[in-house]
Amino acid sequence: MELLQALCCTLLLLLARMQVLLAVSWEDWWTYDGISGPAFWGLINPEWSLCNKGRRQSPVNLEPQRLLFDPNLRPMHIDKHRISGLITNTGHSVIFTAGNDTVANYDGMQTPVNISGGPLSYRYRFHEIHMHYGLNDQFGSEHSVEGYTFPAEIQIFGYNSQLYANFSDALNRAQGIVGVSILLQLGDLSNAELRMLTDQLERIRYGGDEAFVKRLSIRGLLPDTDHYMTYDGSTTAPACHETVTWVVLNKPIYITKQQLHALRRLMQGSPDHPKAPLGNNYRPPQPLLHRPIRTNIDFKTTKTNGKAACPTMYREVYYKATSWKQN
Repeated sequence: MELLQALCCTLLLLLARMQVLLAVSWEDWWTYDGISGPAFWGLINPEWSLCNKGRRQSPVNLEPQRLLFDPNLRPMHIDKHRISGLITNTGHSVIFTAGNDTVANYDGMQTPVNISGGPLSYRYRFHEIHMHYGLNDQFGSEHSVEGYTFPAEIQIFGYNSQLYANFSDALNRAQGIVGVSILLQLGDLSNAELRMLTDQLERIRYGGDEAFVKRLSIRGLLPDTDHYMTYDGSTTAPACHETVTWVVLNKPIYITKQQLHALRRLMQGSPDHPKAPLGNNYRPPQPLLHRPIRTNIDFKTTKTNGKAACPTMYREVYYKATSWKQN
């Protein structure tokens, strides 16, 4: 009888532990460093196997000599109107999320912001913004250019609203997601819309904190350029879904030392258990393998009076592009 009672107690204890484990979200199991960092994401959860075994992973290092000029690429378009939403410290990143339907949302009725043009064949609906940054000025961006990394990167995500019902549905589906990458360079005067986000950072000091952001212009975050690079890739956090069309803009926007300092004060945990700083929340570059990186930057020159002349776009070009080769 005593043996049976002991076995029952052991079984109950195991069941209790299983319930605790089941109650823990997978979101709590990954980080950006150590044995739960990017190199191990695909091992933590079998559903994240693409993180280690995928062939179209992001981010990547953009090499100017490998860019392919595509004359069919159009300018990107993002709706001008402003949108309200929440900025949140998720414990992994700083994320701004807005309502995606014309419904009563935070600030009353608001119209969704659409993303179209560029390499996209469909209309995409803005869903959220992610901010990645480093704890020093040498690192922070996920995408890099010829091995050079920027202090921070903003990623604007939208989902294919013509084919799919919502962002979660589109994550697993072909041509489901667009990611617009804006690289941030250190400067004396920052982008005005970026200031609207960083002004709220003191209110989201710890993981789980959130604050209201009123009337943000997504388009206003973009640098003054129509030029970009594009490739097929993945989300840069688990489960690393390979459903993202990436558009990396060819010009940075600027962030000040004060704004970076405010970002670097953010913590992963709660006030009682703050854990580590939120910064250095970037995934390292992934192998490009055989993927092409296309661009709408054309470096070909024309001749005027027998002399070579650069096209007017030359002043805005940052990364040299090569042309498609005719067979």
